[in-house]
Amino acid sequence: MGKSVIILPAIVVVVVVGLMSIFVVDEREKALVLQFSRIVDVKEEPGLGFKIPFIQQVVRYDDRILSRDIDPLEVTPLDDRRLVVDAFARYRIVDVRRFREAVGDGGIAFAEDRLDSILRSRTREVLGSVSSNDILSADRAALMLRIRNAAITEAQELGIEVVDVRLKRTDLPTQNLEATFARMRAEREREAADEIARGNEAAQRVRAQADRTQTELVSDAQRLAEITRGEADARSNAVFNEAFGEDIEFFEFYRSLDAYRMALRGENSSIVMSPDSDFFSYFNSVGGPIPPLGAAGLAAAEEAQAGVSGGNAGSQATDDEEAAEDDAETDGGNNAASGASTSGVLEEGATSGGQTATE
Repeated sequence: MGKSVIILPAIVVVVVVGLMSIFVVDEREKALVLQFSRIVDVKEEPGLGFKIPFIQQVVRYDDRILSRDIDPLEVTPLDDRRLVVDAFARYRIVDVRRFREAVGDGGIAFAEDRLDSILRSRTREVLGSVSSNDILSADRAALMLRIRNAAITEAQELGIEVVDVRLKRTDLPTQNLEATFARMRAEREREAADEIARGNEAAQRVRAQADRTQTELVSDAQRLAEITRGEADARSNAVFNEAFGEDIEFFEFYRSLDAYRMALRGENSSIVMSPDSDFFSYFNSVGGPIPPLGAAGLAAAEEAQAGVSGGNAGSQATDDEEAAEDDAETDGGNNAASGASTSGVLEEGATSGGQTATE
């Protein structure tokens, strides 16, 4: 009984001590065995490890690729346009011994603060050596590679390997956004105005060319029409001359009828002329030979329509002059007789013209 009381606690103590001396390293971790804060062993392979209980301790670090977001920072490119850059980095611990020596008891948090400082300084250095257009263009991938390569050397002192650096967002500061947007709108409006002006210029050239083509086509058509009309008139005159040349008397009679039709046009047509005028020679030829109209008759026919009112005025002036020279009563009788004689001649001519037209 007394021996069992002593043996059982001893066995328990041995088991507990044995368990405390054994530790397991996961495949996602790396471990350091420390003795009084001094590194005595590095366990990088997964499996079981041993330590001295109560004297040695195990510190574990993540062996996976870790991500770190960098706080937004302002950079000033070569064109002095301030930009707010938001970036992040991916890294992993490759040398746990150097990492422990560099950060001490601070661990991952202290290492990430150091890494933030390195990335911020290298980001300002690289982005400050180019223009803002390069940062906002497709060349940004090359700039991110330059930032990563510049940060790798400094990060190696911490036992860290910088795997990648990415720029998530590149914006203007809030106070500069409105001015930038206004400038962008002004540039777009200017480009639009230039495009509209070039379009109007091209349209004006097209219109001018179309107007010129239209004018040329119309002019050519009118020229051809005038040529055709002139040839047709010449042909028509030639046909008329050939036809009327065979019978001169019929031609004169036809021209006289045209002259009568032009002179006696309208309901109230009146003509004042001498009774022996050649104009009405065909009206006075009933029962006798038909005298030719002659040149005087043709001239009288042409002047008849235009000189109706002038003939009335001239007749009135002649009557006034005769009234001043002769006696009023004698002249009135003579004028009445003359008027009756003239009316008779006109009526006889009109009757003869009607009979001739009826024949």
